[in-house]
Amino acid sequence: MRARSVADALSGHFSDVDCMLLDLGLPDAQGIDALNTVLDQSPNLAIVVLTGLLDTERGLEAVTAGAQDYLVKGQVDGAGLSRAVRYAAGRRAIDEARQRVRMAERRQRENNRMARGLLPNPLVEDPRITVSTRYQPGGPDAQLGGDFYDVIEMRDGTLRAVIGDVCGHGPDEAALGVAMRIAWRTLVRAGLSADDVISSLDDVFVLERRDRFLFTTICDLEIPPDRRSLRMRLCGHPPPLLLRPEVRWLDGAGVNPPIGILDTDASLTSTHLDLPEEWTIVLLTDGLFEGKATDGRLGMDGLAQVAAELCASGSNASDLLDQLITTARDAHGSELPDDVAMVCIEMSANG
Repeated sequence: MRARSVADALSGHFSDVDCMLLDLGLPDAQGIDALNTVLDQSPNLAIVVLTGLLDTERGLEAVTAGAQDYLVKGQVDGAGLSRAVRYAAGRRAIDEARQRVRMAERRQRENNRMARGLLPNPLVEDPRITVSTRYQPGGPDAQLGGDFYDVIEMRDGTLRAVIGDVCGHGPDEAALGVAMRIAWRTLVRAGLSADDVISSLDDVFVLERRDRFLFTTICDLEIPPDRRSLRMRLCGHPPPLLLRPEVRWLDGAGVNPPIGILDTDASLTSTHLDLPEEWTIVLLTDGLFEGKATDGRLGMDGLAQVAAELCASGSNASDLLDQLITTARDAHGSELPDDVAMVCIEMSANG
């Protein structure tokens, strides 16, 4: 492909071009302006600039500005030109690879900082209670989403737990998830009732969100000190999955609208459930069962069946969380498209 001016070159297509030889003395662009014009349109194109005998300083300036190399017209033969083009294309590929690594490292650092806000250490002193947690970002780029969780034991021994899911993906949703998690812990520690906590969360969310169509689902649990019952409030969120003494969804509860859509003037629906002496409950987000399977989506029924098989094989609770994620990912055939959060709470009578 050959062009006699920058305008002619830019009117073409660079999808099949690995390297451009750019004369810094073209009729419609001179010096660095020519290079900048090309780079503005094709920033990933490898460029070798051609300078006159007295313009070597412009060649060095061009390399500083983004060219891979420069050649002096009249002082290079065919072999030298071919070598310069190959090296320039190779250096551009290396530069792009380094940039991808830097971006991945920066994204990982950002994810780690955000994850510390989304995924705190549970505050539980009861020796009979064991809490295991898992979180996995969604998609091939491991993008952090807005899933969050928390578990707190109150001074009177009441266990409070929450899991939530801000709709959407990305840093804005993750930041909202952090705000929701911190607000929940603060309100619970302040001694507000569960209904007042959820109503206040709705107020915080509406103030913090940038998009009025965003919402958050949550599952909020209260487990009294004797650990023989729970009260559950669902706001658009899947119910917990009971693993022990039997595998089943703790459904049948009335579901309230999600946070952000909630009618704070209306009474919240809650459900009271009795628990056996020993039990294991998993709170989770829908990213775990919304992926594909051979006959459609894995779904809640499919996930419960997988959990039952894993429990029958003798898997402990911590390993079971990993196995559930692995099974769901294998059924989907790739990384799960949505992020996944899981909280497993085990009650053992002997501590």
